[in-house]
Amino acid sequence: MELSSMILRTRPERIDRVRGQLLAIPGVEVHGDAGDGRLVVTVEDGDGYKLSDSITRLHDVDGVVAISLVYEYSDNGLETGEARQ
Repeated sequence: MELSSMILRTRPERIDRVRGQLLAIPGVEVHGDAGDGRLVVTVEDGDGYKLSDSITRLHDVDGVVAISLVYEYSDNGLETGEARQ
């Protein structure tokens, strides 16, 4: 499992359009809206797509000005017992 969270910056007048495009990307969820063009977004990997592919697609969303990575987690490489803890 891989998971990342980030702050995404867009123009406030484009936020609804950007949100719609983000939600079309596999593994992307929008968790918060500061009301000034900043969105709190998480991206998680899943069956048939990789986290890195979804993050790359964030950069292609029309209206996205900047993306700042806040948190990244990966349990890849952990033994099965370790990953469950």
